[in-house]
Amino acid sequence: MKTRLLGKKSFSHIEVILDQGDEIHAESGAMASMDSKVELSAQFRGGFLSAIARKLFGGESLFMSEYTNESSEPLKLILTKPTPGEIVEHELAIDEILYVQPGAFIACEPMVGFKTSYAGFKSWILREGLFRLKFEGPGKVWYGAYGGVEEKSIQGEYLVDTGHLLSYPPGIKVKLQFSGGAFSTLFGGEGLVARLEGHGKVKIQTRSLGGTSGWLNSRFRA
Repeated sequence: MKTRLLGKKSFSHIEVILDQGDEIHAESGAMASMDSKVELSAQFRGGFLSAIARKLFGGESLFMSEYTNESSEPLKLILTKPTPGEIVEHELAIDEILYVQPGAFIACEPMVGFKTSYAGFKSWILREGLFRLKFEGPGKVWYGAYGGVEEKSIQGEYLVDTGHLLSYPPGIKVKLQFSGGAFSTLFGGEGLVARLEGHGKVKIQTRSLGGTSGWLNSRFRA
């Protein structure tokens, strides 16, 4: 299987070339186009209870689409996401774990472990969701940001505004704190922020859906 990330960062999409016998799993509705010979089936990946947990707590669809090439020729599949923004391709090593923001998943290779994981009440307050998506290697996983993606190597502490944390490894702990002193927190427009502690690389999205919806609502009320 060969894959490429195409399009500008604002409107990224994944080009997948499936050779004979290749298979890729994707979020329901992620397919933009495909060759007519690609076989498509919908499955409860990991079983019914796991699918229910992903639907209720992980912001994902109940069914997962499985695309397979049973023909003898290479077939093309285009996968995308519903919101504008950059797509991240991450190749997980054996037993490597990655936590991803709910609703960001696009696709993964069949061998990748995928389930929801409790993120804690503080994560819900930070608008990152009460649960998070947990991926375990080996294999590639693709997930999408709202806006661009910035990678930050954490060695100690780092602050991220609510709704902007996209993915992080288990070595990073997410805590809740005020953005500054009492006056700055109340009138500075930032409020609560996430304090990341530990060692590892995190991905941060440059836009947040909560920020966009708040901006739009203020215009509609006007």
